[in-house]
Amino acid sequence: MDAALLPSLLEANCSLALAGELFPDGWAPALDPEGPHSYCNATLDLIGTCWPRSAAGALVERPCPEHFNGIKYNTTGNIYRECLENGTWASRLNYSQCVPILEDKWKYELHYYIAHMVNYLGHCVSMAALMAAFLLFLVLRSIRCLRNVIHWNLIGTFILRNATWFLLQLIDPEVHESNEVWCRCITTVFNYFLVTNFFWMFVEGCYLHTAIVMTYSTEHLRKWLFLFIGWCIPCPIIIAWALANLYYENKQCWFGKEPGDLLDYIFQGPIILVLLINFVFLFNIVRILMTKLRASTTSETIQYRKAVKATLVLLPLLGTTYMLFLVNPGKEDELSHIVFIYFNSFLQSFQGFFVSVFYCFLNGEVRAAVKKRWHRWRDHHSLRVPGAMSIPTSPTRISFHSMKQTAAV
Repeated sequence: MDAALLPSLLEANCSLALAGELFPDGWAPALDPEGPHSYCNATLDLIGTCWPRSAAGALVERPCPEHFNGIKYNTTGNIYRECLENGTWASRLNYSQCVPILEDKWKYELHYYIAHMVNYLGHCVSMAALMAAFLLFLVLRSIRCLRNVIHWNLIGTFILRNATWFLLQLIDPEVHESNEVWCRCITTVFNYFLVTNFFWMFVEGCYLHTAIVMTYSTEHLRKWLFLFIGWCIPCPIIIAWALANLYYENKQCWFGKEPGDLLDYIFQGPIILVLLINFVFLFNIVRILMTKLRASTTSETIQYRKAVKATLVLLPLLGTTYMLFLVNPGKEDELSHIVFIYFNSFLQSFQGFFVSVFYCFLNGEVRAAVKKRWHRWRDHHSLRVPGAMSIPTSPTRISFHSMKQTAAV
């Protein structure tokens, strides 16, 4: 169809549609076609309102639109537009009677506000738990094996990711729109730590799969290899993403884009890949544990079982929240969108807390080391208190460690 004919066809359809509406009996006022400025042609305005052919000098009214820019309007009011004496429509329209119905907008704003508060609360709780877990792994040198070093690095990535998330929240909207260089750098660093989260989760899966399924001695595993996978491989991925944004979509600090943006698949694709590989690892790990290690009661096997349980909980958690972020249902389905807002805000913000709980606070080695430190501190402190040398009434109230120290004194 010729594009030049489209406006004429729209105006013709507008006139035909309105003829029956305005003049149901088939009668219409006679307009002199010979008069040079006797009428205004039928037309559509920018919001889609159809204005019929009208006599020059007439004030024409049309109902308010039902929707405009996603906002509902009260259709009981009217829009007014004047057909000028020279046969042209006035550029100014009177929309004073078109009152927006803002109940839905207010409702969404309330849900977004509550979800935003949940997001802040979750990140604060996660940050506190992550810092406590990080310090525990730092202080407890007696448990610094390769498995716990991997946990330590995973927790470190969450701390750095949460810290940059807080920085992103502090960016002023004007800076966001002006696309400052430092603002883009913060977004890039945030996405780098996001990718390292999943690559260190991949390292967790690699370690367990190597130790349990391949029955390869963990003593022969090299820490530098896992450090390279967790910290170095994400670098070229994020550099490629940053260069693509710089040349093709250099706006709004590279942040806040709609889910499913093609450029974001540069780093989202590798994340999805390592998640799928980890799910395969876990399937094999669980299969082996259920068949070969059920009867084993060695301390190492028990630790592996606990690690697998933690990974079985955390990997679906991390993967589910990320997949949810990719499949945002949008505002078409109101209930689904509201559920998505709350569910995603809660899980995304509390991820660090769950990681700290399962990999540190519920870690048997960590708990045993903390208890040992506590008893050692308590016994040492009791010896320095006056009167602490008195013999207790019950021998079970003094530890073997304190007895040795007393004997040494």
